[in-house]
Amino acid sequence: MTDLFAKIKEVTELQGLPGFEGPVRNYLRNRLTPHVDRIETDGLGGIFGIKNSLIADAPRLMVAAHMDEVGFMISDIKADGTFRVVPLGGWNPLVVSSQAFQLILDDGRQIPAISGSMPPHLSRGNNGNPSLPAIEDIIFDAGFTSKEEAWDFGVRPGNLLVPKNETILTANEKNIISKAWDNRYGILMVAELLENLVDQNLPNHLIAGANVQEEVGLRGAMVSTTKFDPDIFLAVDCSPAGDIFGEQGSIGDGTLIRFYDPGHIMLPNMRDFLLTTAEEAGIKYQYYCGKGGTDAGAAHLKNKGIPSTTIGVCARYIHSHQTLYSMDDFVEAQAFLQAIVKKMDKSTVELIKHY
Repeated sequence: MTDLFAKIKEVTELQGLPGFEGPVRNYLRNRLTPHVDRIETDGLGGIFGIKNSLIADAPRLMVAAHMDEVGFMISDIKADGTFRVVPLGGWNPLVVSSQAFQLILDDGRQIPAISGSMPPHLSRGNNGNPSLPAIEDIIFDAGFTSKEEAWDFGVRPGNLLVPKNETILTANEKNIISKAWDNRYGILMVAELLENLVDQNLPNHLIAGANVQEEVGLRGAMVSTTKFDPDIFLAVDCSPAGDIFGEQGSIGDGTLIRFYDPGHIMLPNMRDFLLTTAEEAGIKYQYYCGKGGTDAGAAHLKNKGIPSTTIGVCARYIHSHQTLYSMDDFVEAQAFLQAIVKKMDKSTVELIKHY
């Protein structure tokens, strides 16, 4: 087991849904505290390590992952003891059924549960082709015989269902299969960044950590950017790979230059800075046109406008139980992030903001 794989396994097997990011926050607090001047949190639970520059008028650089992963919340307990849910984050209904979950109770207990599916034997009246159900109609089952039994065991509406999966290395030892690389990638990126910069004096006041509730509308980024008021905001997030579908984003081809997504257009001077930095540092990168959003989409609209971008990698099959991604891409993205942070001085910020 490589050191990097061991770190990835640890962080991806953490459980943290939107609004319930405690285990991931505790991980970050432990990783960041030895390498920063202080730890600060915001009112929703975002956590950031502050590393002050020795330069008095240094710009404020914010590097932010997000702690939450996608999952489900129980909305109703039926008379037969099964559950119905609401999604926390975006899910394709095709990947929800017949999967294993951990049901997390209010007291912290975890019990096994599964998402149900229609056997072909019971769908013959529909020519063997059951219709695609809405997520709210999918049955979740923990084996209880009645609502009363589930209730007596401690199950309540509002309890969480987290995908259950083991992080494993592929046979060629180049890629990893796990849940939640979106966005435990960013959590590990931030932790490794601060660990590698511990003895360096930076040309910026670095605010590095993670937001909450990104998967349900970029909520945490709105709060943290208001609190810290950075000059530049860097989201650190994972995007869907389209390589096997004939789309942009190939695993193994390096970090992403995410020049567009529906919520954010990269500023020309930011783009020039990123490309120059990548070329000078010998970073392997690929151009990426996003079809979803990141915290950069919320951050760049806050305060008086904050130039933002996303330092990312791509992974296959995100927002599901099984995500497949490249370890080499993480290494390239980490080198890229470190190069950016080391170069982000006052003159660079002024150049990015020059119109």
